[in-house]
Amino acid sequence: MQRYNVDENGFYGEYGGAYIPEILHANVENLKNNYRKILEDSQFRQEYHALLRDYVGRPSPLYLAQRLSVRYGCRIYLKREDLNHTGAHKINNTIGQILLARRMGKTRIIAETGAGQHGVATATVCALMGMPCVVYMGATDIARQHPNVEKMKMLGAEVIPVTSGNQTLKDATNEAIRDWCSHPSDTYYIIGSTVGPHPYPDMVARLQSVISEEIRRQLQEKEGRATPDYLIACVGGGSNAAGTIYHFLNEPSVRIVLAEAAGKGVDSGQSAATIQLGRLGIIHGSKTLLMQSDDGQIEEPYSISAGLDYPGIGPLHAHLAKTGRSEVLAITDDEAMAAAFELTKSEGIIPAIESAHALGILKKKTFRPEEVVVICLSGRGDKDMETYTNFLNAEAQSNS
Repeated sequence: MQRYNVDENGFYGEYGGAYIPEILHANVENLKNNYRKILEDSQFRQEYHALLRDYVGRPSPLYLAQRLSVRYGCRIYLKREDLNHTGAHKINNTIGQILLARRMGKTRIIAETGAGQHGVATATVCALMGMPCVVYMGATDIARQHPNVEKMKMLGAEVIPVTSGNQTLKDATNEAIRDWCSHPSDTYYIIGSTVGPHPYPDMVARLQSVISEEIRRQLQEKEGRATPDYLIACVGGGSNAAGTIYHFLNEPSVRIVLAEAAGKGVDSGQSAATIQLGRLGIIHGSKTLLMQSDDGQIEEPYSISAGLDYPGIGPLHAHLAKTGRSEVLAITDDEAMAAAFELTKSEGIIPAIESAHALGILKKKTFRPEEVVVICLSGRGDKDMETYTNFLNAEAQSNS
């Protein structure tokens, strides 16, 4: 049987591992040797699940989108991660990791963020636990995600603008790793996605797997079956997707379809479609698929979505795509925006632009009436209102 989970060396097939500076070796080894014991400890689980219930507001609803279902000729359920405290799935991970950091004796938290949701979620749990928080964020993302920047500051975090490279998520991650190298003894780095050196991809997937755990239970209640026909999610680094599919990986009847950001088009030179365009390389401590030039230089990704413009991909998702367990479709900016406005007008739900990429898959597949489709609505669109408004204004100008 094909193995989809991480092996003892931190690899998913040929992808994964821990490629790190010597100064971080003790930190990462300590984390690797202890994360499973801590996550499986009964006291940790009790505290974690109590916070998920009473602070985050879980379980998040599994909502039958009736008008969308009629339009696409199947039964479409939305897993409403947008209704979590802070507005996205990111809080599931940050609560788990800060509890783990506390148990490991760390006193300072750092994070990177693109769309700002992970930054807000990290700042939130640091405020909850009374711990100092530094968030690195690309200057480009700061400009287009201003509401989230103000939230982080209000929560007490120091937001450090990153002006290198494309000034987006990749560059913010670079700076967070530099900080970690400078403060290895007291600092814990809360990585926001299924990327980075082992054990981060596996740890984040495990913390986000509460999503698929709930989907199984909720589908059993609503449909009399624990498995859907399709699972759909967006993928950049890949944490909401990993959480959505985690408990279904070894269910071959469940088709996994993931959306990555095609930007202006896969072949346009302005894209973040790593599965389509990437080649084997190492980024941020992990061997995975990477958008790079012939001489190995990282190519700058582009997406209208601040959370999907990452030049790499989580090693789990690279492995799933290579083995054919997942189908990955590239969704353009225009397709994602059209899907966002369709959901808004048909169901009264404004999605994050990241989530809109997942919704964009609906137009690319044909479904049967009896089929059950579950889409992870990974975040709400509050943070993206300026981008939505600018997009509509630009469309109006081009049509006038």
